[in-house]
Amino acid sequence: MTDQEILSRIDHTLLKAAASWEEIKTLCDEALRFNTAAVCIPPSYVKPVYEAFGNKPVAAAVIGFPLGYNAAAVKIFETECAIKDGAAEIDMVINIGDVKSGRFDRVLEEVTLIKKVCGTKILKVIIETCYLTEEEKVRLCEIVTEAGADFIKTSTGFGTAGAALADVELFRKHIGPGVKIKAAGGVKTREDLEAFIKAGADRIGTSSAVKILTGGNASGY
Repeated sequence: MTDQEILSRIDHTLLKAAASWEEIKTLCDEALRFNTAAVCIPPSYVKPVYEAFGNKPVAAAVIGFPLGYNAAAVKIFETECAIKDGAAEIDMVINIGDVKSGRFDRVLEEVTLIKKVCGTKILKVIIETCYLTEEEKVRLCEIVTEAGADFIKTSTGFGTAGAALADVELFRKHIGPGVKIKAAGGVKTREDLEAFIKAGADRIGTSSAVKILTGGNASGY
């Protein structure tokens, strides 16, 4: 697998709380230079990125991030604002409390409503696997498929653990044919990158890939 084949699947990510505009600009410059799939950034930076760079690099905004327990109406409004500001992709966190309470109907409704707002724009649904049982993960694969989302995503990178190969393999067995997989959190070596892609990840969210593969500067979560 070539460096560029890997980079084309990378969501070059900077989501740390103290991320500065200069760091975000560097992230975008790197994404353009190395042709990554997208930059994954805080919603407040979407408009400045769009004004400075236009449609390239592709901006992916995080919604309900990182804990997911915002009211659905708040996430919908966040999504509308991010798209208006220039986001082409949305990475939303589900309400994990609803999952742990067995309220899968509420999770389905929320994801369906946000996908309706996204329309043809890509929606990635972060389920935060580190908090879930296998049964819950399987049910969420079904919900993401039923809601019409484009990706199921393992993690925020802020939970108790990040992506695991076993979860990507589990997703492959239970998602519908129109759903892709994004692995995120803790993917920090070339071996990790290749392993997750081979396991079935169509995208990888990481701050490390550019530095690993090219010697460029990656700023981190």
